[in-house]
Parts: sequence; structure tokens; C-alpha cells
Amino acid sequence: MADPVDAPSKPTPVDVPSKPAPVDVPSKPAPVDAPSKAAQVDGPSMAAQCGAPPKAATGPGLYSEIGKKARDLLCKDFTTDQKLTLTTYAANGTAITATSTTTKEAVLGEIQTQFKYNNVKIDVKANSDSQVLITTTSETRYIPGLKRIVTVPLTNHTPAKAELQYFHDYAGISVGFGLHSKPLINVSALVGNKAFALGADVAYDSATGDFTKYNFGASFTNDDLYAAVMLNNKGDSLSASYYQMVSNSQAAAGGEVSHSLSSHETTTTLGFQYSLDPLTTTKVRYDNHGMVRALIQHELRPKSLLTISSEFDTKAIEKSSKIGLSLLLKP
Repeated sequence: MADPVDAPSKPTPVDVPSKPAPVDVPSKPAPVDAPSKAAQVDGPSMAAQCGAPPKAATGPGLYSEIGKKARDLLCKDFTTDQKLTLTTYAANGTAITATSTTTKEAVLGEIQTQFKYNNVKIDVKANSDSQVLITTTSETRYIPGLKRIVTVPLTNHTPAKAELQYFHDYAGISVGFGLHSKPLINVSALVGNKAFALGADVAYDSATGDFTKYNFGASFTNDDLYAAVMLNNKGDSLSASYYQMVSNSQAAAGGEVSHSLSSHETTTTLGFQYSLDPLTTTKVRYDNHGMVRALIQHELRPKSLLTISSEFDTKAIEKSSKIGLSLLLKP
């Protein structure tokens, strides 16, 4: 479980199933599969600053990586809220991010501070609900690929949580648990390589002796195609997704089909992304329930992005569409 960076949200429990990543701002739109600059931490890695950087694993990553390309295409950056994010950096490298989100119900605010002390990355979040969350992330030079994450809420009765992540050339393992007498234990593992991987995600409640979650998945990757099959919700939901780059990486197409074995309901979602120019990207998403979402995103300056998105129901066209606006400003 990685530490969050962007959207204001309540602490995510260890046992939550893998979902689309919180809405974030993608990188410069050309090529479409480039990693998000907004999500990166500037400067060298923690291990490099310690003087003994471990060799980066070239394996499949964590279980949450299964189907991530398709999820990002179909879900990332679509919003109907009004969001303003401002990030600044102190002279010592400390990053301070202030976020304001306006929804129909309320105006939410969050301040986040990120800094490094020796080989430890410290993330402190405080939001308008009077919640304070401290997350520490550290790596060790003695066991390359091992990452330790501890999350401590300060203002409520939620217990602290710990997570160990291990990255290997042929495996990615995560173990998370609450720091109390009868914790919920979440274990996920992904075995394989960059081309093909198999994995599972299981949660066990030591207080009741029950398995609260067990999911399984497989992924296939080549130069321009990412495909995944997953069995979620204790075997009740079967889904398949794909993501493919086209037109020399100027465009991407993808989709997901999800079927519930208990209700026999099937949901199909299709998406398309196209780079109008090196600074401007547009995305469209449609599902079989008639919902259409579209956005256009422009890089005003390096790392500063303006996103305008909309949503409307083709089966109730008389209803007004919803409009969302996101502005991310970085120095």
C-alpha cells in the first residue's frame, strides 16, 4: 500500500480491494503512456541519497499494477468537482501542497507536507475534517527492494497500520496489518515478469477468523498492449481489461468488461485518448449504461496542468451535464 499524495481523502484501510487510483494529473501528453509527473517526487531516490542505491527490480511490481493502464485510461482525471492544487518547495526540498475541492455537498481542504530525513520519507496530511495522518516510508540498503510503510492517524481512534513491500525481478509482495492485538491482515503477491504475471490479494480478519477478501488476477504485457483478467469480490466478479497504444503512441484505446456471477449483470466500458499536440490531451469514455465522460487537459507550463471534464447521460439527455475543473500549479 503506497502512501497517497493527491486528492483529499480519508485514510484508506488496509483491506480495501484494489481500485482505480485516486484521480491524479497525468504527465505531458506525448507519449500517452508516459508516467505522471505530478505523482513523482523531484530529486534523487531516498536510497541514492543514503549513498547505497539498491538495484531497481525489473519484475512485475505489486498486485495493484494488474490492469492499471486500463483503469487510468477509463477513470483517471475524470471529475465533476472543482479542484485547485498548489505545490511549492522550500529551500531544503520540502514539498508543501495545498488542495481545495468544491463538491455539491461541501468545500474540502487539505494541506500535505513531504520531506526526507536521512533515508525516511515523511508525509504529513491535515484536512478540513480535522484529520491528521502521518505516513513514513523507508528503504533499506541491506535488503534491496524492501520498503517499509507506517501510517499513524493522530486525531481519531483508528489504529496505526504498517506495510512491508518487497520488489524482486520475478515477484512483488505486500503485507499490511493494523498495529493492534487482533488486526486485519492483508497479503498480496504477484509472480512473473514484465511480460506475464499471476497474483492474488487476500485479507484475513484475526478477530473473527474469516477471510474478508480474496482476489486473483493475471496480466499480459508487450510493447504496446496491456491486458488483464481478474476475479474479485470473493469470486463473484469476473473482469477483463485491455489498453493499447496506437498511431505511434499519439493515441491509446482500451476497455473493460465486468460480469457479476450472482446478479448476472455485465458492464462494458470503452475509452479513447488522443494527443492533440505535445501539450494537449483529450479523453473520452463510454459505458453500456449510457454514461459518457470527456475531458481535455492542457499543460500551461511544465508540471502545471488545467483539466476540464464533463459527464452526461445519453439515456436522459434532457438532464444537464456535469462539468468539472481541475487546476494543478507547480513551480
